[in-house]
Amino acid sequence: MSDHPELAAEQAFLEHALRRLEATRGEAVQLKTMVEVGKGGTSQARWEREVINENIANRLSKLELGQRSLCFGRIDQAEEAGGGSFHIGRIAVADSDNEPLIVDWRAPVAEPFYRATGSDPLGLVRRRHFISRGNELIGLEDEFFGDARGQQAITVNGNELRGEGALVAALKTSRTGHLGDIVGTIQGEQDEIIRAPLPGVLVVQGGPGTGKTVVALHRAAYLLYTHRFPLDGQGLLVVGPNRLFLGYIEQVLPSLGEAGVHMRVLADLIGGAVRVRGRDQLNTARIKGDLRMVTVLRRAVADRQRPLREDLRVGFGSRILRMSAKQSAYIVEQAQERSSYHNASRRFVENRVFETLVDNHPDELSIKEVKESLAGSLVMREALDWMWPTLTPAQLLHDLFGSKALLRSAGRRLNTSERNALFRPREEVGKLPFRIWTADDVPLLDEAREVLGRLPKEKAEDDPRTYGHIVVDEAQDLSPMQLRMLTRRSLTGSMTIVGDIAQSTGAWAHHSWEEVLEHLPDKKPGARRELTVGYRIPAPLMEVAARILPLAAPELAPPVSVRGDGDDPVFVPAEGRTDMMAAMVEAARVELKSSDSGNTAIIVPSSLADDVQRALGEAGIEAGRAPQDGLDSRITIVPVGLVKGLEVDASIIVGPGQIVDENPQGYRSLYVALTRSTQRMTVVGDPVSLSQLQ
Repeated sequence: MSDHPELAAEQAFLEHALRRLEATRGEAVQLKTMVEVGKGGTSQARWEREVINENIANRLSKLELGQRSLCFGRIDQAEEAGGGSFHIGRIAVADSDNEPLIVDWRAPVAEPFYRATGSDPLGLVRRRHFISRGNELIGLEDEFFGDARGQQAITVNGNELRGEGALVAALKTSRTGHLGDIVGTIQGEQDEIIRAPLPGVLVVQGGPGTGKTVVALHRAAYLLYTHRFPLDGQGLLVVGPNRLFLGYIEQVLPSLGEAGVHMRVLADLIGGAVRVRGRDQLNTARIKGDLRMVTVLRRAVADRQRPLREDLRVGFGSRILRMSAKQSAYIVEQAQERSSYHNASRRFVENRVFETLVDNHPDELSIKEVKESLAGSLVMREALDWMWPTLTPAQLLHDLFGSKALLRSAGRRLNTSERNALFRPREEVGKLPFRIWTADDVPLLDEAREVLGRLPKEKAEDDPRTYGHIVVDEAQDLSPMQLRMLTRRSLTGSMTIVGDIAQSTGAWAHHSWEEVLEHLPDKKPGARRELTVGYRIPAPLMEVAARILPLAAPELAPPVSVRGDGDDPVFVPAEGRTDMMAAMVEAARVELKSSDSGNTAIIVPSSLADDVQRALGEAGIEAGRAPQDGLDSRITIVPVGLVKGLEVDASIIVGPGQIVDENPQGYRSLYVALTRSTQRMTVVGDPVSLSQLQ
C-alpha cells in the first residue's frame, strides 16, 4: 500500500484541499464579523444564501481536526452512474471556483463509500481508503467492483468488511483517554444505523466493541447535517451515564465539525441549586426508580394543600378580620379543582383568603388596602404557608423524606420497609439549597417540578427545555422514572437509544428492550437494530468474556470479533489481599515497560479501590483515579461501576470474584470489566474465580 503508484498524487491533492480549507476558514471568520448581502435575486433568496453561508462559517470555525485526517477516501463511479470521482472527508471543501474538492461524508453521494458491496456496488467501480498519520498519507487501499473486482471481500458474521487495512490500522492505534471517531472506517451495518430516518425511537443493541457509542455520535452528526434547520433550533441532546463517560466522548463531535450538541448527564437537566453526588443503596434506588413514585409525589403535594386547623384572626388597624377553618377548607377545595400547577395556584389562594377576610367584616373595606397592609405579616404568612405553601422540588422532597408521617400519608402504595428506605433525617433549613442529592433523586426532583410548576419569580425560559432529538447511551440501566424524565425532554418523540442488555448492571437492570420501550415516546413507529460484529476487542480476549456471558445474559450471543490476532489474556492467581496487591503492582510494572504510549485501566471492585491506590503509591507508580482524573494517565484506577462504555489499550482486572459478589448484577459487571481492552488483559484473583474464565 505504501508503494501505491498514486500515493504521491493523492498526497498532493490532500495538501491542496488543506490549503483551500484554511482559506475557507479565513473567509468564514470574516463572514462571522461582517454581514454582506449578496447581489441579485429576491430578498428571500439573498436571506437564504446568508443563512447557509453563516451556517457553513459556524461549522468551519468549530471543526477541530487535531491529528485526524481531513480526507479518508475516494469513490469512482461507473459510467452508467455518472462516471464521477469524489473524495470523501469530514467536511465539504470547495476550490476557488466553488467546485467540490471533498464531499462531506454525510452527503447522499458519499453513501456508497460505506454501503457498496461486491454483490451490490451501488454504481461504483472503485473504492479507495486512505491510511493516514494526521494529514500524511502512508498508504492507499483499493477495492474494485464489477468486472474489475479482485479477490472476495472478507465477511464477518454475514457483514462484508470495507477497507480492511484502514480498519485494522485504526483498531490497533493506541488509545488516548478520549474516544476517537470512526468516520473513515464506518462499516455497512453501522452506516445503516447512522443514516436511519429521524422520526420515532431507534433502539440499537450492541455487544462490547461493536462501536455502538461512536455510531450513536456519528448518527447525531448525520442528523444535524441532514435535518439542520429544524434541529439547529430544536437542539440535539446526548445523555451519558456519568461525567467520566462524557469526558471520554467529548472530542468525537467536534472532530466532525459539530460542536453545538448538548452533552449532559441527567442531573444537568434539572437546574436549580441542586448538587448531585453518588448513588443510593440498591433497595432505595430501586424504589426511587419505580413509577409508583409519581403517585407518591402527587399525594405529597396534595398533603401540603391543607385547610387551617383553627379559625384565623388577624388585626387590621383597630379591626379584627376573621376567616373560619371551614371557609379555608372551601378555598383549598376551589384551588384543587383548578387545572393549574401547585405554585401557580398560590396567588388564587391568597386572593380568596383576603376576599374572605374582607367579606366577613361588616365594614366596607378595600381588598387592595387589606392585602397591602397584611401580606407581609407573620400571621398571614404562616396561614398561607400552611394552606398552600410555595415549594421548590428540593423543599418538597426534603420535607417528604424527612418525615415518616408524610411518607406514610403520601406513600400508601408502598410497604413499610419501602417507606423506611426512603426516610432520611431532615437537615437544617439554612443548609437546604446546598443539600447533596443522589443520582437516584434526580428524576424525583424533575417529577416534583412537573407537579409544582414554576416559582413566582421564575419565567418561561427557566422551564426544562425540550430537544428535537435525544441520544441516550447505556440506556439499559435507566429506571422507569429516569426514562419518564427523558421522555418529558423529547419535543417530537425522536430518540436514539443505545446499549447492551448483557451489560445492564444497575438497580433497574432490564432484561429486554421491551421493558425500556414501555416508558419512551410512541408518537411515531420505532425501529430496532443490532450490531453483531466486534471491532475493538481481539478474539482471544472476547473468548474469555464469552465464557461469562451465559451467566450474565444467557439469551444473548457474543459479538463476532474482526480481530483474530491479539495477545492471550494473562491470569495471575493470588490468595488474600496482600498477594493480590503485590500481583497487581507487578502487572502494572509490566504494562509500563511494554509500551511508551497508550493507557491502562486497573479495574477494581469499589472495596479495593483505596487499597490499590495505596499499593501503587508505595511502589512508586503514578496512577490517576476515575472519575476525577479521567483516562489521561498511563495508568488509571477505575471502579467497575464507572468503566462501562470506556475502552483502553490494556486492562488489569483485580478481584473478579469480589466484583461478582459486590454488585447486584455481579456477572454482568464482570462481563463489562472483561470487555474494555483493545490490546492486552491481565486478571488477578483467587484461583476459584479464575477457573471460571480459563
